Amino acid sequence: MIVLFSTGCPKCSILKKKLEQKGIVYQENNSVEEMLGLGITQVPVLKIGSRLLEFADANDWVNKQESAE
Repeated sequence: MIVLFSTGCPKCSILKKKLEQKGIVYQENNSVEEMLGLGITQVPVLKIGSRLLEFADANDWVNKQESAE
């Protein structure tokens, strides 16, 4: 399961758009309490399984995925 932790900031919007362009299925989580509980202090963060990827790493991961189309 892929989760995008987001507050709707510009970087969050960029990552969300990239995920959608690649056809990657994800859930968006906007709960600040859950983010803080996971130690997330900056967004966006992409959770892939048990891995938490900050913006630069998440962006690289998305770019490496094959398009679902």
